[in-house]
Amino acid sequence: MMMKSENQAFAEALFAGKTIVVSGGSSGIGLAIAQGFAKAGAKVVASGSSSAKIAECQANEAYSGIDFRLLDVRDNAAVNEFFGGLSSLDVLINCQGVARPDAEWEEETFLDVMDINLSSAMRLSRAAFPLLKASAGSIINFASMLSYLADDSVPAYTASKTGIVGLTRALAHKYGRDGVRVNAIGPGYHKTEMTKPLWSVPDSAQKIAQRSALKRWGTTADLVGPALFLASPAAQFITGVTLPVDGGYHSG
Repeated sequence: MMMKSENQAFAEALFAGKTIVVSGGSSGIGLAIAQGFAKAGAKVVASGSSSAKIAECQANEAYSGIDFRLLDVRDNAAVNEFFGGLSSLDVLINCQGVARPDAEWEEETFLDVMDINLSSAMRLSRAAFPLLKASAGSIINFASMLSYLADDSVPAYTASKTGIVGLTRALAHKYGRDGVRVNAIGPGYHKTEMTKPLWSVPDSAQKIAQRSALKRWGTTADLVGPALFLASPAAQFITGVTLPVDGGYHSG
């Protein structure tokens, strides 16, 4: 039986008239999420920290329906200015994230990774809240399978993604009284540039695939459907949860 794509599973133009911000939306998982919402009819604003990546996305006709903007999520003033320039907002997706293998054992790198991966999710959520309150919107954070497991080469990444789970719960209870839902998605091993050192080596790629229940690596497209669902009216009574999307990897 042929499986439907992530967008075919939802009504066309499900997010027509809605404004979505995807932080970390100029590459990898965030870019796939931005494309998914754009295909579902949303006005999508995707931010990134690399001028080169932003320019590359802006020049690519495949992404012509997405408004790409430069944003340093560590800069509180820039974040406030970014959201202050929006007239409305329905969904904030915190997909920004970095990993610095081995270097994270140095304090400066550790703190920078924590800021980008965890503190910025709080920073952006707080800045976006007035707009989300007005629209009864939602926030989707991106956690990781390392929210539950550990990798000793990336202590900051592991700690920050574990923190995302707790932050999601706290924000859900803080903002829920104002009608704003907050959830998270926990990806597993998906083929991106960040994981290329693993999936490009046949032996390691196979070991990871075999641990998952579905015996394969995930793709960025595998994360689009869950994001569309959590942002949709179908999930109107779901908040404070982290949804693993890892093919059963962390339970194996």
